[in-house]
Amino acid sequence: MQTNLASWASGTDLGNEADAILRRCVHCGFCTATCPTYQVLGDELDSPRGRIYLIKQVLEGKEPTQSTQQHLDRCLTCRNCETTCPSGVEYGHLVDIGRKIVDERVERSWGDRTRRTLLRKAMLSPMFAPAMRLGQSLRGLLPQALRRKVPERRDAGPLPQVGHHARQVLMLAGCVQPAMMPTIDAATIRVLDAAGIGARIAPGAGCCGAVSFHLDAQDEAVAQMRANVDAWWPLVQDGKIEAIVMNASGCGAMVKEYAHHLRHDAAYAQKAADIVALVKDVAEIVAPHAELLRARLPAGMRAAFHPPCTLQHWQGLRPLSEQLLADLGFELQPFADKHLCCGSAGAYSVLNPDIALELRDRKLGAIAAASPDVILSANIGCIGHLQSGTDTPVRHWVEVVDEQLRRAAQA
Repeated sequence: MQTNLASWASGTDLGNEADAILRRCVHCGFCTATCPTYQVLGDELDSPRGRIYLIKQVLEGKEPTQSTQQHLDRCLTCRNCETTCPSGVEYGHLVDIGRKIVDERVERSWGDRTRRTLLRKAMLSPMFAPAMRLGQSLRGLLPQALRRKVPERRDAGPLPQVGHHARQVLMLAGCVQPAMMPTIDAATIRVLDAAGIGARIAPGAGCCGAVSFHLDAQDEAVAQMRANVDAWWPLVQDGKIEAIVMNASGCGAMVKEYAHHLRHDAAYAQKAADIVALVKDVAEIVAPHAELLRARLPAGMRAAFHPPCTLQHWQGLRPLSEQLLADLGFELQPFADKHLCCGSAGAYSVLNPDIALELRDRKLGAIAAASPDVILSANIGCIGHLQSGTDTPVRHWVEVVDEQLRRAAQA
C-alpha cells in the first residue's frame, strides 16, 4: 500500500513504524473473513482492512472524527487478522498507533471519558479486592448485568513451601485476577510444585499494563511496564530465576511485547528484551512434565478448550496448549470457529456489551454442540465472560489439573 504521510507524521518514530506496516498491506481482504466485528456488524470500516484505510487517511493528513474513533474502538485487538494475513501485516501495532493518534485529536464525550477513567482506576485500585469480595457476598442480589462481572468465590486452598526447589520461577501479581479468581494463582503454584518447580511473586510487580494501554492511557501503561521490569530485574540478574510464568494469556501477551514498547527507552530497552526472553506461559513450563503429572491424574475428562486470542493469535501457543491438555488425559472435543474471539477482550465487554455478548453466545453455541463436561481456557477475562452465559463450568485448565492432583493425593 502506497503512503504519503503528513509532515507531522513523517520522520517520527510512530510515523515510520506505521508507514512500514501500511506498505505491507496488499488489500487482499483475507482479514475480513476472520474478523469478529466484521462478522457481527457487516461494515467494512469495522474490519481490519477498513480500519487500516482509516488510519492511513489520518496519517496522511485527514482529520479524524468521532466515527473514526468509534470504528477503532470496536476492534477487539484479537489479532486473528494477523494469523490470516499472507503479507505479515502487524495490524495490532498499527491499531495501537491509530488509536493513540486519534485519541489525541478527537475529544471523547464526557460520559465516555468518565466511564473509561473510572473503569481503569477501579481495576487498578487497592480497593478493587475488598469491593470484589463484597460483590461476591451479595452476588445473588446484583442486577444481571453486574452479576455477569462478579464470579462466584472459591477457596484458594493451602500453598506449599517451594523455596527448596532447585528450579525457581517468578509469577506476575497482576491486578484483578488475585481478587476475582485467586484459585488460578494458587493452582499454578501447586501444579508447578508437583513438577518440582518453585514459583513466587516478586515484590513491587503489579499490573502488566494492558488495562491502561487499552483504555486511553498508553503513557501510564508504559510506566507500569517499567515498574515491573524494575521489580523483576534484580531477581533475574542473580541468575536463580529460569522463567517469568504467566497464567493469564492476556498478561503474557502484553509482557512479551515489553521489548517493543520500550525499544526507544535507552534505560530499559535491553532490560525489557532480556525480560521478554524469560517470559513463558504456564503451559510452556508444564508441557515437559506432562508424562510425570499424567501418572498421578485420574481418567480423562470430556472437555472443550477455548484458546484465548492472546494465546493463539498473539503468542501462537494454541497447538502446544492443546497437546498438553491431551497429554494430561483430557478428552478434547472439537467445535466450530475455535479461532474466533469470545468477545471478552479485557474491558471490551464492558464498553461494547452488545457485540461482546453476541460473540459470547456464538462461541457458547458452538461449544454446546460438543457437549463437554467442562470448558477450559487460559485467561481470566475469557473464563469470566464465558461463564456468564452458561451453566457448564468454565475453568482455567491449571485449576482442573490442580484439583485432580489434590484428589489423587487424598485418595
